[in-house]
Amino acid sequence: MKTAKAQRRLFLRGALGALGTVVISGCDRLSEAGWFQHVLSTGEGLSRVAHRALVPPHAMAQEFGEADLSPHFRSNGTSNPEDAQYQTLAANGFKDWKLTVDGLVEHPLQLSLADLRAMPKRTQITRHDCVEGWSAIGKWTGVPLGRVLEMARPRPNVRYAVFHCADPMDGPGSAAYYESIDMEDAFHPQTILAYALNDQALPVANGAPLRLRVERQLGYKHAKYLNRIELVVSLDGIRGGKGGYWEDGYGYQWYAGI
Repeated sequence: MKTAKAQRRLFLRGALGALGTVVISGCDRLSEAGWFQHVLSTGEGLSRVAHRALVPPHAMAQEFGEADLSPHFRSNGTSNPEDAQYQTLAANGFKDWKLTVDGLVEHPLQLSLADLRAMPKRTQITRHDCVEGWSAIGKWTGVPLGRVLEMARPRPNVRYAVFHCADPMDGPGSAAYYESIDMEDAFHPQTILAYALNDQALPVANGAPLRLRVERQLGYKHAKYLNRIELVVSLDGIRGGKGGYWEDGYGYQWYAGI
């Protein structure tokens, strides 16, 4: 895993590149300055507004054919969570695993893997684009997130879905991964809770038993090892308030639209 300084350098290189700037000397000092982080935050907001204005709400990410599948869909970040409860569930084939859907909902849910597999499914072949510069094409099968949320009946003021995961990011006992998207992306037809990759049960290295696929955003938004979806009106009370592990800790943009 990269150091915080390396992550800031990577983020700044992408942000400055988007502005057509090739000079990145002193980026570490800039990234630690409050005023510069405010500039980047403002730019992110403008980028999100522009992206949403130009791309229709239900525009689809490109889908591919079987011949385009990558020979190997690499694992990135955590490949086997160092969490005792997760390891127990995995050893039993996730038969006792449940997905919790709660927060601002009228009907909280507890769904087993069998429950999810029994629901209407969607299969899509899409490209995963990582912020580190690599990409891979995989065939994903799962339940449309919107279908699950409809069952939970979100309250009218809900704005975000927060995904809580099983993978501790800094070793056993540390805080687990988390991410969030807004309700527009949550109900997009290509946003699914995937339990299969390339017609096989989702491997542990790729997020078993369940991961998010939000195809119009970069890879770090595709949370793995899901165990809870929390619906909220604001991200302010979620950890550092910026909506995700990389956003809170390393300055990544919350909206990673592509």
